Amino acid sequence: MADHQNYIHDHTHSNDHATHPDLDGHTLSDGEVWEAALRELLLEKGVITLPELNDQMNRTASQSATFGASIIAKAWTDQKFKKALLANPKATIADLGHDISTMPDLVIVENRVDVHNVVVCTLCSCYPRYMLGPPPEWYRSAAYRARVVRDPREVLIEFGLNISAEKTIRVYDSTADLRYMVMPLCPPGAEHTPVKHLQTIITRDSMIGVGLPRLP
Repeated sequence: MADHQNYIHDHTHSNDHATHPDLDGHTLSDGEVWEAALRELLLEKGVITLPELNDQMNRTASQSATFGASIIAKAWTDQKFKKALLANPKATIADLGHDISTMPDLVIVENRVDVHNVVVCTLCSCYPRYMLGPPPEWYRSAAYRARVVRDPREVLIEFGLNISAEKTIRVYDSTADLRYMVMPLCPPGAEHTPVKHLQTIITRDSMIGVGLPRLP
C-alpha cells in the first residue's frame, strides 16, 4: 500500500530562520530571541517585575506531563468524558475545576488504529505547557521542526517508533494561539485499569506523538 503522509498546516511558517548565538555558544532561534527581547522590554517598562517573572518561570519549570496524562487516562476510562474532551478540551478541563484561563486554545487529536498523529511547531516551540510542562530540547530544535514535516515516518523511526506503511501519519503544527496534543491509543484491556495507574504509563512523548504509552 502506498505510504500516506498528511501534513496539517494551520498557518504559514518559514523554516529558513536566522539563528543567533548566546553567550554560551548555544544557537538561539528567532522565537527565542524575540522572547528574550519581549521579556527585557516588559521589565524595562515596568509591566512585570523581576520577582514576578522569576515566580512565573519557576511555576512553569515545575509543570510536568502528569496533568496531561491524568486527563488522557480519564478519557480512556470514561467514554462520555472522552467525547466531550475531544469536542471541546478547554471547557471540559475547566469543568473539572481547573483554571485554564491562561491556556491557549487546545485541540486534542486521537490516535486510531489506522492513523498516527504527531505534533510540531515549525516556527519555534509552541507547545501545550499547561498540559505537558516545558517542551523538551529536541522539540525546540531546528532539525525536528523541519524534518518531521518532510519525513515524519523516518523521524519517528529515530525515536524508536516504527509506524507501518498502512497507517496514515498526520502532522499538526502548533501556533501561539492554538496548541495540539495527542491522545495515544489505549493499550488493549487497559481501559479497565484504575486511572491513577493508567496515568503512570502515559508518557510525555506519547502525547506529542513520538512515543507510545508504557506497557501496563
